[in-house]
Amino acid sequence: MALWQQKQVLSVLLLIILCLVNFVSSHENHFYTAPIVTPLTDSFPHVQVDLGFSKSFGASNIQFLSNGSMATLALDKNSGSGLVSRSRYYYGFFSAAIKLPSGLSSGVVVAFYMSNADVFPHNHDEIDIELLGHDKSNDWVIQTNIYANGSVSTGREEKFYLWFNPTEKFHHYSILWNNYHTVFLVDNIPVREFTHNSKYPSIYPSKPMSLYATIWDGSEWATHGGKYPVNYKYAPFVVSFTDMELSGSKSNPTETPVPSSCGKSLSSSLLLDPVNGPEFMKLSQQQIEAMDWARRKLMFYSYCNDRPRFKVLPPECH
Repeated sequence: MALWQQKQVLSVLLLIILCLVNFVSSHENHFYTAPIVTPLTDSFPHVQVDLGFSKSFGASNIQFLSNGSMATLALDKNSGSGLVSRSRYYYGFFSAAIKLPSGLSSGVVVAFYMSNADVFPHNHDEIDIELLGHDKSNDWVIQTNIYANGSVSTGREEKFYLWFNPTEKFHHYSILWNNYHTVFLVDNIPVREFTHNSKYPSIYPSKPMSLYATIWDGSEWATHGGKYPVNYKYAPFVVSFTDMELSGSKSNPTETPVPSSCGKSLSSSLLLDPVNGPEFMKLSQQQIEAMDWARRKLMFYSYCNDRPRFKVLPPECH
């Protein structure tokens, strides 16, 4: 083989190696060993999904399994699907173990969130965990968001890569909401804290909300502005929910307590004021360090850094 041919072959091999390295990097560079934290999810009882929730939409795409302790929700070309809590809550701890759809899921949105838009259409509150099928490389990312007393234009989004493959097994996604702060947690690692600032009370969610678990088509916005829409050739997209925790102050205290999956009713004291005690007023030092790790390693978007969107940053960003 001539020298110029050898150089050409070598160049091709180097190019192939570089492409493989980039491919592996794009799939694994966000996988880390997370810090160890005390699991907040161990502090609250599990609730059977079929007792804590009713079907909101896409009923034919919803199945309750394992005696109601698990639910699967599907998205196909006809419909997404969703669950809504049977009660409304004013403050609490809300969590689910979720296993996301595997395979090519760009444009698919799995949401675990609180909202009162059905009751307050013009000044609703929302606390969102949205898991986004992000692009054509099978990646999922998590977006957190908060609305208070207003429309979606007041959203306060932050986005993070996950440090694990969320399609291989169940992982916990949780919301702690009380009078002091709102904390978003993934596998008990706080990734974001939004404090209740007395200077800006109107930006903090303050009205009772329902809890939702949904899967739907977010092609128009979930993947870089709609660059990679849902490909229904790979449908149905199925997400599983289990280990539900709904420990909140019910907006109607006369409602019957929801039995836990252990067969016991949640205590009246827990239902009345589950997360406003001193142990939930602020993050522990362990949690603060874990959140710092998550934000340094994994956050890739924050509304507080979005100068093109906000000519004047929201007041809490200063």
